Amino acid sequence: MQLNPYGEYAMLLAASLANDWPPDREEIESRTREFGMTMGFTRTPTEVADTRAVIDEWLAVVDTKDPARRAEMLNAIMADAAAYPRLVDHDDEGWHLHYRDEDQSIAHVLRAVICVGTALHLSTRGMQRLRRCAAGESPADPCANVVVDVTRNGRQRYCSVRCANRDAVRRHRTKTRTEAR
Repeated sequence: MQLNPYGEYAMLLAASLANDWPPDREEIESRTREFGMTMGFTRTPTEVADTRAVIDEWLAVVDTKDPARRAEMLNAIMADAAAYPRLVDHDDEGWHLHYRDEDQSIAHVLRAVICVGTALHLSTRGMQRLRRCAAGESPADPCANVVVDVTRNGRQRYCSVRCANRDAVRRHRTKTRTEAR
């Protein structure tokens, strides 16, 4: 039995949207399906822009280094996105909890799920487990992707093996040049 479906997958969904923004509403909804959300969403005329605003709001949390400020930001978002839990049985999945009404927009649902998931992830795994890719510190080839650290040891710094390798090569070349002088 999985007691906390709103932690890791919500963070990974948010990072996926932030790192590779979908071109339209259908792709946004498709991405939610890839990460385990199964209920449909009520369509609204501004849902793509509203969803982008949710991701931008989340990125402000990602870019905040101070744990107390991060918690303050998440608390404000959660208070504003408050949704009561309800038992639902849809798609023949059996009874389970959702933190949403049935007729809410994709942006409204994602705001609630992502901020709660982020709070759960950071409070159970550590406030440092959300950041930008460490390769972003390279002026030659910066990477601004989000890293959701879900590793056991809590040491994930890069968004991909490619970024880790590029950064290692850059550091090696810098060290070699420095030693040659």
